[in-house]
Amino acid sequence: MEPPFPGMDPYLEAPTMWPDVHHELIGTLRDQLQAVLAPRYRAVITPYATLESVEVAPIRKVVPDVALIERDPDAPSAGSGAAFEPAPLTLPAVMEVEVEYARIEIYTVGQRTLVTAIELLSPANKRPGVNGADAYEQKRQEIFGSTVNLLEIDLLRSGRRPQVARPLPAAPYFVFLSRVQHRPYIEIWPLALREPIKLLPVPLLSPDPPAPLDLTAVIHTAYRRGRYDLDIDYHEPPPPPDLAEDDAAWLDAHLRERGLRP
Repeated sequence: MEPPFPGMDPYLEAPTMWPDVHHELIGTLRDQLQAVLAPRYRAVITPYATLESVEVAPIRKVVPDVALIERDPDAPSAGSGAAFEPAPLTLPAVMEVEVEYARIEIYTVGQRTLVTAIELLSPANKRPGVNGADAYEQKRQEIFGSTVNLLEIDLLRSGRRPQVARPLPAAPYFVFLSRVQHRPYIEIWPLALREPIKLLPVPLLSPDPPAPLDLTAVIHTAYRRGRYDLDIDYHEPPPPPDLAEDDAAWLDAHLRERGLRP
């Protein structure tokens, strides 16, 4: 199925789907940039791991040379005459698990000088707390004190946005660009749900012009390659359910017009 939204699809934010979406977006973004960066620059995918709080499905660990015997947890143990009431609720636990993500770093060819870092924000980058948004903000400050440009792409509605000195306008998504020569000022693009995303500049070394980034094409290509349409139920509201009222009304009408809702 073709991507149903003109830009970002809010259904891709689902916590169970986002890690795979993130990897697909990063790979697609790198492929697009690579075609316009050569031969002076090269885009490199740099992986990292972080802890995420997620619902965890049951996992069976297999231990060599040990027989596993499954027992019905509701069955009474041998020799016990006690009868137990079954628990009225059984829900999956929320556990912290290690999740792999990646960023893109643009280097010069030959000298391998880091020119620009591109961050596609993950839930851990935006989670309030010392190990989440605070740690990410500290990393931002280190880049601000360097000679590296920073392009941040925030396609997640929940969590804490990257910090700026003034309140941000209401928008579901944002792109932030900190160019070395413009600091402390940050260029900000609020991204609307209803419109395609305009071309974004990826700064390089002077006098080279910025490389163009077509984020709409990246999202749509990743959507097709990942076949996310097979897992998305467009009859339901997108997660998290915090769309602005006018955006929610537009989304409903848009999906009905495309035949994705009755």
